[in-house]
Amino acid sequence: QDAMGKAVPYGLYDEQNNRGTVYVGQSADTATFAVDNIAHWCATEMKERFSEATRLMIKADDGGSNGSRLRVWKQQLQEKVADAFGITVTVCHYPTGTSKWNPIEHRLFSEISKTWAGCPLRTFDLALGYIHDTKTETGLKVQAHLVTNKYATGAKVSKAVMASLNLKRHEVCPQWNYTISPRPRTAPPG
Repeated sequence: QDAMGKAVPYGLYDEQNNRGTVYVGQSADTATFAVDNIAHWCATEMKERFSEATRLMIKADDGGSNGSRLRVWKQQLQEKVADAFGITVTVCHYPTGTSKWNPIEHRLFSEISKTWAGCPLRTFDLALGYIHDTKTETGLKVQAHLVTNKYATGAKVSKAVMASLNLKRHEVCPQWNYTISPRPRTAPPG
């Protein structure tokens, strides 16, 4: 039987509470898709578990939708997370070939892989069910969300827009580590 569609998983892992959240998209793995999912997590789970948070640290692989060189990734984090929630976002990318050290890989996605091992993922509902059913003896719990928005590839961000970001590269490994702070809000004229 042919597949029902293409599943694009994007996961977030809260190390402090051993909670995973996986957003399953149906179109493309883009920076906008990734940041929309982070923004949803901030509006729901972060608000619930860390209501007083002023900072967010993201440990990300250095490829795909959240690559360290992607302008759209940084621009979207600025607008949809840092500015929208008034929080400072620090991003630390794992260099190519080291993503296996990222906790999301060995604490979340490896457990999801065990849960659905040998099971045909014929429908989105089945995939979401297996993700949601993932649990461990150490208390891992996982939420799963289907994302029906369509995401176009090929988005571009100009040098002028990049210059407007409140982004500061770190002294250590500046190509992989940076902080995006909320931009000052300007009062409306009048």
